Amino acid sequence: MMYRTLFLTTALVWTATAQTFPLTSPDGLKLVNVQAASAEFKGKKGIRVTEAARKEGASGRTEENLAILTTPDFQDGVLEVEVAGQPGGGAGGGARGFVGVAFRIASDRSKFDVFYLRPTNGRAEDQVRRNHSAQYVSFPDWPWQRLRKEFPEKYETYVDLVPGEWTKVKIEVRGAKARLYVHGNAQPTLLIDDVKTLSKGQVALWIGPGTDAHFTNLKISK
Repeated sequence: MMYRTLFLTTALVWTATAQTFPLTSPDGLKLVNVQAASAEFKGKKGIRVTEAARKEGASGRTEENLAILTTPDFQDGVLEVEVAGQPGGGAGGGARGFVGVAFRIASDRSKFDVFYLRPTNGRAEDQVRRNHSAQYVSFPDWPWQRLRKEFPEKYETYVDLVPGEWTKVKIEVRGAKARLYVHGNAQPTLLIDDVKTLSKGQVALWIGPGTDAHFTNLKISK
């Protein structure tokens, strides 16, 4: 009986610390180098996020394409969201529809970590591109270029993706360990055992250059 009571109490605490964000409006989001608007996409209401036009000479980096949630700081827990990413109109040949979630964002945005997808790589007729479908990076010191060069295959992997299709993403973070789950699979797509940013911070929707992305149904559990 004692064990049963303990289990129920733990379950209630977990539920009580979960926050759900429908993401049907950009209200309450702090936009950094992006623009966002309410949008219905393939039968689901959410928000559309694209890069904002930059003033001539602006030095903002594409890693900082963020729609930041004004929520209490996140350190350990679970992030769940549905995303759809594809290259936008007029995007360059290197555009992949980069779409993901940033977490542990410092208040001055000087550092944060990201898990993201490259949807056009999922079914590419090139095995090397397929192997680069899901990615972990840490801004500013560990961009994908450095991680791929110094630690090939460790911070990116394959997952089946289709550009412009809704995709379920779940990120579990515990200290220096993080796990990326895609499509509701029970097993993680990507395992990271040395998360670079360990301090708590904010959570944000993230897009890469040349991306047209949609987000809906975000849940944060601590």
